[in-house]
Amino acid sequence: MTNRAFVLHGVFRVLLISAAFVVGFGLEGHAQTPGSVEGRLTSTEGRINFPFFYGSKVGDACNPFVDYYCDVSEATLKAAQEAAAKSGKCDPYLDYKCLDTYLGDDVATRFFRYYQLEWGKAVAPSDPNAPPSARDAAVWPKSPVSTPPMPFIDFPYGGSPTIGTTRPNSVDSPFMVAIANTGVGKWLQDQHIQIYGWINAGGNFSNNTVRGGNSPAAYDYNPNTVQLDQAVIYFERLPDTVQKDHIDWGFRLAPIFGENYRYTTAYGLWSNQLLNQNKNYGYDMPMAYGEVFIPQLAEGLLIRFGRYISIPDIEAQLAPNNYMYTHSMTYTFDNYTNTGIQTTLALTKNWMLQLGVSVGTEAMPWHYGAKIANPFPNPLYPNSTMPKDPGAVPSLAAGVRWTSDSGNDGIYVVADGINGGQWGYNNLQWYGLTAYHKFNDQWHISFETYNLHQNNVLNGNNPAAVAAFAAGGTPFSPQIMPFNSPFFAQCSNAIVFSCKAEVQTYLMYLNYKASPLDNISYRLEFFDDKQGQRTGIKTRYFETGIGWQHWFSPQIEIRPEVSYYRALDAAAFNGNANLGIAPNKKDALIGSADIIIHF
Repeated sequence: MTNRAFVLHGVFRVLLISAAFVVGFGLEGHAQTPGSVEGRLTSTEGRINFPFFYGSKVGDACNPFVDYYCDVSEATLKAAQEAAAKSGKCDPYLDYKCLDTYLGDDVATRFFRYYQLEWGKAVAPSDPNAPPSARDAAVWPKSPVSTPPMPFIDFPYGGSPTIGTTRPNSVDSPFMVAIANTGVGKWLQDQHIQIYGWINAGGNFSNNTVRGGNSPAAYDYNPNTVQLDQAVIYFERLPDTVQKDHIDWGFRLAPIFGENYRYTTAYGLWSNQLLNQNKNYGYDMPMAYGEVFIPQLAEGLLIRFGRYISIPDIEAQLAPNNYMYTHSMTYTFDNYTNTGIQTTLALTKNWMLQLGVSVGTEAMPWHYGAKIANPFPNPLYPNSTMPKDPGAVPSLAAGVRWTSDSGNDGIYVVADGINGGQWGYNNLQWYGLTAYHKFNDQWHISFETYNLHQNNVLNGNNPAAVAAFAAGGTPFSPQIMPFNSPFFAQCSNAIVFSCKAEVQTYLMYLNYKASPLDNISYRLEFFDDKQGQRTGIKTRYFETGIGWQHWFSPQIEIRPEVSYYRALDAAAFNGNANLGIAPNKKDALIGSADIIIHF
């Protein structure tokens, strides 16, 4: 069995086990677990006092643990609690004090019973003694959506946890619940540290056949395959941004392993996996930062330092933070991470300002000022030495965000990675915005547009420039980066040695909450790679797709989808530059699905 076949076989087995895991909880979990919630909770006289079911409504009744907007009277809830007490059954959703009784004592039993407890629900059991999860709605915009079924509760922005709605120990994690009664678990709880993560695997069917031939579509790089997208563990302490009386701090370490490492790789940090070996699976740490929250300044100042996700973007590297399994081209080919310092100041409940300085995009501090030998001086690099990564230079990020009083509208304008703009590993000069609008409890729309560019990108239409590249005269020549090096620009003038490469893009997600556990998202996108530097092909792209995000519980979700891509000006699909295979298709039709199991 080849290494590739072995990996695919292993991932397929993981998917089968995951499916059995899901089906097992769905069909048998409640019947097998002592004290678990049954189909309906009845009083001792047999009358129905409170409904428990997988949907949110039966007739005029609704389940507040499935539907965030279910308005159950206190009398109804109290009657359900009394009925549970009389029956002798433990239901942590009605009586949080009996959670430990329901879960048991040993770690493994507690771990699996917590999955069973949450099955079919959209919320975790709630501790009535927990502090408020957000600032009062009278003084702070209310979170506009819920998760499930959306991937977030606040319209996202980068560089900071959400000010006003972030509490320590607030992540619903089966692993943390499982170890909560151990010495280690109690110590972590006392220190406000959480360890959690997820396993994300998926697959696709495509009209492409070449390895890597789905590109520039992402994150399904290889067509007609099943893969481990990402296995992620967070080691995290969240600062308390709800309170305003004391300085707080936090950190996050987020190692990742899987196929998705190829999108997060920064030059100089384990990048030999991608740039020298072109491994299908690899590891990375896209987030490794500390942060300090100072609430006394205006409505709060957050200072983040380390390696962090670039601002802004609708989408994110980490699977659970996205509407759909695959990503837009808009997201795939822009800035991913920065290493530096990012500040976020909430001036008022409506206005937020950001300012940051970093060493560039997908760049490492130890490459700043680093030189390597230049065996072939040329007009772009005329000296005997050249920068190891020309994009590893001091760079600025700035943003301003407005949120309406209701929280239903937001506009976020950003400039990111701004420096001289010279051709670098991923030295993208990003100018754009994201915007959100919530129509009602079912519908909201997300929009993103940006223009990015790099200057003095080597001209792929100039024979002398191509010869200089082949002879080792650039920092990205095959002698240095045999795989996945930055693309040339296909300049309109073949005489020039280099030119400016630019992208203009527009992206929309229209999102519908079909039920408290179901989100349907429609994606529409136009991506203009004006000189072909981002995708390798000078063309405009049109892309549209629709996806269904279904949650079995807050811990297990699936996301089937179908997307259609059209390269308007040249064939862009079913090729692989690393293998020397030119693309031969203008169209790509890709059906895909994934599963995320949180722990």
